Amino acid sequence: MAPIATGNGHAAAHVNGNGNSNGHHAAAAALPAAPVNPTAARHEDAMSIKVSSPNVKYDDANITTKYSFQDTAVNVVRNADGTTEYQAQPVSSEYQFKTGRKVPKTGLMMIGWGGNNGTTLTASVLANRHNISWHNKEGVQTPNFYGSLVRASTIRLGHDAQTGKDVYVPFGSVLPTVHPNDLVLGGWDISGMTIDAATTRAKVLDYDLQRQLVSYTSSMKPLPSVYYPDFIAANQGERADNVLPGNDKQAHLEQLRADIRNFKAQNGLEQTIVVWTANTERYSQIIPGVNDTADNLMQAIKDSHAEVSPSTLFVVACILENAPYINGAPQNTFVPGCIELAERHRAFIGGDDLKTGQTRFKTALAEMLVNAGIKPLSIASYNHLGNNDGANLSVPQTFQSKELSKRGVVDDLVESNGLLYPRAGKKGLPGKEIDHCIVIKYLPAVGDGKVAMDDYYSELTLGGRNRIMVSNICEDSLLATPILMDLVLLAELMTRITYTDSQSGDADSYQTMYSIMSLLSFSLKAPLAKKGRDAVNAISRQRNGLANFMKALIGLPPNDDVAISDRIWA
Repeated sequence: MAPIATGNGHAAAHVNGNGNSNGHHAAAAALPAAPVNPTAARHEDAMSIKVSSPNVKYDDANITTKYSFQDTAVNVVRNADGTTEYQAQPVSSEYQFKTGRKVPKTGLMMIGWGGNNGTTLTASVLANRHNISWHNKEGVQTPNFYGSLVRASTIRLGHDAQTGKDVYVPFGSVLPTVHPNDLVLGGWDISGMTIDAATTRAKVLDYDLQRQLVSYTSSMKPLPSVYYPDFIAANQGERADNVLPGNDKQAHLEQLRADIRNFKAQNGLEQTIVVWTANTERYSQIIPGVNDTADNLMQAIKDSHAEVSPSTLFVVACILENAPYINGAPQNTFVPGCIELAERHRAFIGGDDLKTGQTRFKTALAEMLVNAGIKPLSIASYNHLGNNDGANLSVPQTFQSKELSKRGVVDDLVESNGLLYPRAGKKGLPGKEIDHCIVIKYLPAVGDGKVAMDDYYSELTLGGRNRIMVSNICEDSLLATPILMDLVLLAELMTRITYTDSQSGDADSYQTMYSIMSLLSFSLKAPLAKKGRDAVNAISRQRNGLANFMKALIGLPPNDDVAISDRIWA
């Protein structure tokens, strides 16, 4: 069966199983069209950024920039008398970046399309594309992309030449990016429910919005997915009525590859991004000779080895089909053999796990405390939720995957401050210097309205203590889906960026960026990092790193807060 997709661009159409457009019905009893929200408006069509610099060149195809990366190399010298000298030397590396200006027709395939996040993201795209207004108890609601870094936040471009005041521009306008309304949607699910029925099951959206979306979503049906019961909770079995037959993992891999090719061909796509938004899996065992190298992993798939998970099978299919893959759940999809395979094919992968409410707040608050010289002693995080994610996490195997991704978000803060945590990372001594407890409970009655409670217990000067207790009630999927969308839009952008460290700038010297998309870490709970490099979890560093890289691609210096003009008499 071929993928089902929405249309693309300003006019949308359903596509049936044979790829033939059959149109769509007008939404029943729709409210009058409201003004388009600024986060959904195509402001990139109404404004432009042009950098005037000898280091920046524009042509019809690309923006080409010469960029000097400034850093500091530090040589740490331990003297015989017990003192330490940090010998710091500024260093500079020269690069040329080339960013494609043409935004390709892009498809999004979701693994777990019929789940809470998949159906909510679909609704978000459709409601904004068709500017659907609806009623709830608060009154008339209009669609927007609130919660999206790309669509609803801004970047400081510089200062106004006349007034000296800061100038901010929409994040999504710094470089050409896919507008979410133009995404062609499709995907897989172990449940065969059509997306309208799955949306009702999810209980996330207001009824009036669901009602108006039915004419668009009733013909959307997920492709059969991979189902290996050992990797998720047994309580998911009742949903599994839309699965690939048999246990031949090589056959399953070939089917997934064919699904991706068919989806691209039927919809005339130039690029397809695949995201895992299905249930959290248990951790896969890392076994020498099975998943430790690319060749061993491919052989393990041929052998249908028990430790090849569904998510790893999907990412291998994406690597072989050159479709960027994002892991939106905490399991260890990217086993060592998978990473080696991505490197071999120069394919893009990113993960792990969406950084939404509780964890995003934790990375911000913990960073604030440590940077202020206050010493967190313990962080206790409790939450309960009643959606299907909560049901799946109610068993120890899948909960462990989530616990590990949530627990590690403060590790880099601990490692960064040897004054507060002098033992951190030292050989033979514990590296986890903050007592960090994670509890997740499944309470069906609360549905998608997750309740999170945190207790931050810190040490102050002269033995004092400080306690910050936070209660956070959030609608889980409405937080997650804009983040998922950001990952897709930025992943597509990454496919249009090439670089060279050759000063000649010959076309043959340009290459794609490294396979692991660390640029996505702002939106990820447990960011994957290049071997030998530490993951960055501090949220301000993640945001600044992303914004500064975007500015580098248009030949502008990074943001800083030196603010020389505020410090001098001139």
